[in-house]
Amino acid sequence: MIQAGFKEWTLNKLDKAFGTKQVRHLPALDTLLSFPYSCDAYEQRFLEELREQYFLGGDEWNEVELENKFISPLIVFAKIDNEKFAYFLERPLTAVVGEYELSGRVDGMIASGYREPETPFFCLNEYKRQTDPDGNPQGQVLAAMIAARALNNDAAKPVFGCYVIGSTWYFAALEGVKYAISTPLVCTNDGIFDIYRALKSLRENIEVMMEKESR
Repeated sequence: MIQAGFKEWTLNKLDKAFGTKQVRHLPALDTLLSFPYSCDAYEQRFLEELREQYFLGGDEWNEVELENKFISPLIVFAKIDNEKFAYFLERPLTAVVGEYELSGRVDGMIASGYREPETPFFCLNEYKRQTDPDGNPQGQVLAAMIAARALNNDAAKPVFGCYVIGSTWYFAALEGVKYAISTPLVCTNDGIFDIYRALKSLRENIEVMMEKESR
């Protein structure tokens, strides 16, 4: 068994080790990003205020400040948590995939369970730079998604992910061996509404998946 932390991976290494392949479009990701949701006046005001807060000082925040002042407030406002699944922070994730044991601490994940994460559906990583001495954002989030897929025991079910570099968000989906990464969504412009809509879509997708499993 080869033990490998999420931070050790790049997309190229993952493709070679697990036979994954990046594609331009993937139905699960396209559906996530095209969710028809319109903000009401209260939501719009909150998002505009959050955007203004980032605009005034966000580029100077460290990782903890980025998480606490922007990412978590936005995800909590999307009302992810319920009695069936919730958003968890800084939780360990480990899974055996082939000859590898993939493991690491995920900045954020949405998983079944309320007090403790059980089956993960979405993994989030945050960075302040495109490359980092401790890892590669695309590779790290995809490695976590591959681990999450293994814990779902269903290779055909999509797993979602996201990585955040300062003001820029990238969503991703993994279906089978194919994965896709979105174009950048920037929170300092109207992209914040696209990010919020994707989070609302994510909640809807997980609800549907869990309903199918319970039948």
